[in-house]
Amino acid sequence: MHFSYILSTLIASASLVIAVPAADSTVHVDSSLRLIKTSELDPGTWVTEEEKIVEYVAKNINFIDVTDITNATTLARLSTPPSELVARAAAVTYPSTLTHQTQANAIIAQLSQTKPKSWLTTLTNYYNRYYRSTYGTQAGAWLLSEIKTVASTNPAIVVSTFTHSYSQPSIIVKIPGTSSNLIIVGAHYDSTGGSSTAKGPGADDNGSGVVTQMEALRVLANAKFAPKNTIELHFYSGEEGGLLGSADVFKSYSSAGKTVLAMVCQDMTGYSPSGKVSVYTDYSDAGLLAYVRKCVTAYTGLAYTSDSCGYGCSDHASAYSNGFPTTYVCDEPIRTSSPYIHSPQDTYATISFDAVLRHSKFTVGFLVEASYI
Repeated sequence: MHFSYILSTLIASASLVIAVPAADSTVHVDSSLRLIKTSELDPGTWVTEEEKIVEYVAKNINFIDVTDITNATTLARLSTPPSELVARAAAVTYPSTLTHQTQANAIIAQLSQTKPKSWLTTLTNYYNRYYRSTYGTQAGAWLLSEIKTVASTNPAIVVSTFTHSYSQPSIIVKIPGTSSNLIIVGAHYDSTGGSSTAKGPGADDNGSGVVTQMEALRVLANAKFAPKNTIELHFYSGEEGGLLGSADVFKSYSSAGKTVLAMVCQDMTGYSPSGKVSVYTDYSDAGLLAYVRKCVTAYTGLAYTSDSCGYGCSDHASAYSNGFPTTYVCDEPIRTSSPYIHSPQDTYATISFDAVLRHSKFTVGFLVEASYI
């Protein structure tokens, strides 16, 4: 069961700032422009697609593209600081202990660095994976084909695409359970090197998260793991454009009334001087955050690090704004994270596959455990 915010009084409040495209007929906005927000209280700025990348992504300024978001409740969540939101009534109770370690560890033992190295070589060989580029579309086609191959060892697994207003699709892998309740892990596969035409190998950001999930999928498929709750692995497009792919996916899930018990975002898993998984605390559900920390410790054998990343820093923000319980895991706190992201220097050579393997262990452990919630 997903959580819901009690926002009726907040929405009615005159102090609530909601950024929506101007409705005044005397205001004419160029249809090529996009409305982005960099914080809850930012009323929004109209920018070009290129300005999003050059003036924001390349300068590591987080933002969310809200141009196509019309749901009033979602906009309210995007425009209200978490501290000012009325507390949510818990609808998901996460286990206080982990009880499926024998089953999970048997699958984890099959993890390897071999395929992630091969997959990441291919991903980083694309000039970039910018979501509006031909390269980005080609990368999506390759990824879809490869994921289908990985999943094919278990005929029960369903691989599909989620299309958007731009050509690069998101990819959704479903491992059906006996319940339709969803446990989701998600990672974006688009990349940028600082402009729409720059070389952007996107090794850590976020080729590493992609191959982390692919390796988890490989061993789960080979084991023909049959969950209680339905598991989905999401590969989002358009994250660098303002969380576009995940916004469309979670808007659809909310409209369809789907029950999401947990969504964990993995954005950057391959650059880790600390040698630990970092669990981010903001825009996260407190109960899920505690549960994920348990899984990290149990399945990596290490303590976790923590940090916060701010407004719109990755795709968990889309789940959060649509009312679903979510959290975010990364390879490092911001201070020690890769200095190469969003540039041509985010290359394969910077990646630690020990870090990727560590995140794959967590991913498998989390999915097995959470599938029984």
